[in-house]
Amino acid sequence: MHSTETIQEFYARVLQTNAADIQLNNAGSGHFNVFPRNSGCRQTPYGRRDFYKVSLIIGTGKLYYGDKWSTLDRPVLLFANPLIPYSWEAVSAEQKGWYCLFTEAFVHPNEKKETLQTSPLFQTGAMPFFFVDKRQQKTISALFLKMREEMASEYVHKFDLLRNYLHLIIHEAMKMQPTEELRKQVNASSRTAHLFLALLERQFPVDAPGAPIQLKTANHFAESLSVHVNHLNRALKDVTGKTTTELIAARIVKEARDLLRHTDWDVAQIAYGLGFEYPSYFNNFFKKQTGLTPMEAREVFV
Repeated sequence: MHSTETIQEFYARVLQTNAADIQLNNAGSGHFNVFPRNSGCRQTPYGRRDFYKVSLIIGTGKLYYGDKWSTLDRPVLLFANPLIPYSWEAVSAEQKGWYCLFTEAFVHPNEKKETLQTSPLFQTGAMPFFFVDKRQQKTISALFLKMREEMASEYVHKFDLLRNYLHLIIHEAMKMQPTEELRKQVNASSRTAHLFLALLERQFPVDAPGAPIQLKTANHFAESLSVHVNHLNRALKDVTGKTTTELIAARIVKEARDLLRHTDWDVAQIAYGLGFEYPSYFNNFFKKQTGLTPMEAREVFV
């Protein structure tokens, strides 16, 4: 299980497409694709993605985004940020519209220092959606339709054109006033704790030393959940009685024990898989938490 859904995993989940058939750099630099929404768009798993997503959602539902949520009861343009976990839960049976997914490299193929994270639409903490009226819906739908048609064309510069269509949608959104519909859960502490624990658990099990966990500190989790670290600590203390750091440490120790017991990885491989820069850091951490070195623990398991 991974903490972040990749493009390959998205295609496997949504389109049942073999990951080996996905061309990650189909745009020359980066990846782009566009799809119509349909009644099958009932629910998406809560979590982060390693790509951006812009959706025109026609159909009612609930959006969970970081530690916030909102009921969306009319057409909306949604901008999903890879840093922020989110999920969509459909309410109405009919779900229509469009969505496109793309990577940073697609948007800025020649400007390596730029990032969409600085865009007012994708900034961490920014309001991610905009309600659209009938005129805006018609304009944006037409742009998505042009994208869909262009994806099927043989035009040699089609990805340049697709990039322009995407920028037009972004500019349409920037002309709108962001909604203020996102609101805290009734029990904000419980919701924050639930999101944190789900995000923590999605990093495990560790599948390979070369694919280490990415979220290792309280600050990492707070940033991913788009909350202040003090807010996260208070929420977790209220709900679990433990701090963010204590919960992270306990889960890493559990994973370390499992790897020591059930794999033949050496201590250095386990250390790297758990996100430690040096094996000595892992040794010190593990002994502080358990009273044993990793090798001593492995001998006990044997």
